[in-house]
This record gives sequence, C-alpha cells and structure tokens, in this order.
Amino acid sequence: MLPVIYSDEFLDHKTGKYHPETPERLIAIANALKAATFADKITWRAPTPAPEQPELMSLLVEAHSPAYIKKLSFIASSGGGPLDGDTPISPRSYDVALLAVSAWLDGVVAVLESNNPAFVLARPPGHHAESDAGMGFCLFSNAAIAAFFALKQPGINRVAILDWDVHHGNGTQSIVETHQQIAYCSLHQYPCYPGTGRATERGFYDNVLNLPVPPGSDITVYQPLFEKKVVPFLTNFQPDLLIVSAGYDANAADPLASINLQSEDYGLFTDYCLALTRKILFGLEGGYDFDALSQSVLATIERCLL
Repeated sequence: MLPVIYSDEFLDHKTGKYHPETPERLIAIANALKAATFADKITWRAPTPAPEQPELMSLLVEAHSPAYIKKLSFIASSGGGPLDGDTPISPRSYDVALLAVSAWLDGVVAVLESNNPAFVLARPPGHHAESDAGMGFCLFSNAAIAAFFALKQPGINRVAILDWDVHHGNGTQSIVETHQQIAYCSLHQYPCYPGTGRATERGFYDNVLNLPVPPGSDITVYQPLFEKKVVPFLTNFQPDLLIVSAGYDANAADPLASINLQSEDYGLFTDYCLALTRKILFGLEGGYDFDALSQSVLATIERCLL
C-alpha cells in the first residue's frame, strides 16, 4: 500500500480563473488515481492539521524569515492580494500553505515508518520559495522544510532532494546549500524561469548538482544524465532519505516550458530512484496540463507499487 496524503482544503488556495496553478490540478490527479487499476493499493491519508503539528512553526523559521511569514499571513488575513506578479494570495492561502507543509512532514513520517515510498498530493508548491520571498506560485519551501524535519528523526543523518520539475528550484537550493547533511540535485530547462541553476553552482559542500538542459530535450537527453550524473551523485552522498520535488511540467504537453518528456518517462525516473532506496518521499511541485500531469503521477506511483 502506498500512502497519498491529500485534503480538499488544498483546493482553498485560490489563484484566479486564468492562473495555471489551479485547484483543478489536484482534482484531476485524485480522480485519475481513484480510477487507476491499482487504486486498491493506495491509502488516502488526511494531513495533520497545522496547529496539531508540534514542530511546524519552529521548522518554518528554519527555512523562512519571521518577517516573510508575517507578511504572508497579513496579506491573507487582509483578504488576499498579489505576493508577486505570478503568485496570488487568497484569504485562506496562508492556512493552506501551512497545511501543505504539514502534509510533507506527515509524508516523511510515513516513509520512515514503512521504509517505503509515499506521495504528497498538496498545493501550493514550494521549490521557488526563498527564505524571505515567495515567488513562482510557491509560498513555503516544502521540500527543504521536510528535509530539516527528517534530519531530526532517529537514524537520519543525510537527506537528498531530487528536483525533476522543469524549472530550477531556486528556493530549495538557496535554503539547503549551506547544510552539509543535505544534497540537492536539479534537472531543469535552461534558459527558463527563474534563470538560476547553472552547472557551476555546487553548494557550500559540493552538495549541489545542477543539470540544465536545453529547450526541446527529451528522454534521450535525460536518461544519460540520470545514469551518468544523478545516480552517481546520489549514490555517493548515501542519503538516509530521498525527497523528490516531483514537478511534471517537463512533459511535452505542458504549456509553461519546452521539454518533450512523455508521461511514462517519469516511471523510468522513479525506477532510478527506487534502485537507490525505497525510502522516498514524492511531493507535487509543477505540472499544468491536467491529463499529462495525471498520467505522469500515475506512472510514478505505479512503479512504486511494483
């Protein structure tokens, strides 16, 4: 059985009629999972309410400045408004973002209890959120906070984050690259938003591996990178837990970038991860074509169930 951590409350982060990071993304994935041939092997779990997650706020300030957290709360409580040009805030966005963080923490616990994968089906996404600024649809740095939380658990001394979203996770990298116990690896289109993620960026402890790929790339570009770069980097780091920032906007059908992966390619990526460890937390980041997104998530989860 594979846990999927989800709540309808994640739909309450409202971004507006024409915004690509829409609640319907989660609805499409949830419907596809419930109709899948392996639906009986999925356990749906509600996230712990944020006020009941004892370490949540202390973990939040490990990743984000108190001033930024206060600003986000103020905008939401004042009725909402733009955080930046790409990132709208609605009245419930702050609470929903906290619940998303809680879901990623629950995901860590689920993986460490079972030594098997779990999937966090939450929004808003997080990998663009920097310590003092949200951006690129992202409010809190879910993956980085989950890594900090994991390192506080018994037997966890090293955590790796693999980010296969089509955009570089500038927020995740900036938050974790100073931590010797965390490694960050990203495959992303370049040039593309947000303009970061050069191959020369190696982190403070040689703990960052950026693999920029040109527009038009497909699996014939990605597969050698996994085999020659990603797998050796992660193997050498020897993580006790692998966190995957699972964005699916490198799919050929996605409207926000120009990479030509197919949905089944994410099954191959998942196989590479599972060959390293079964202690993997997958957490949703991008992906904006509903069908391509849903099929890509299904490819990921199906491989975890084999």
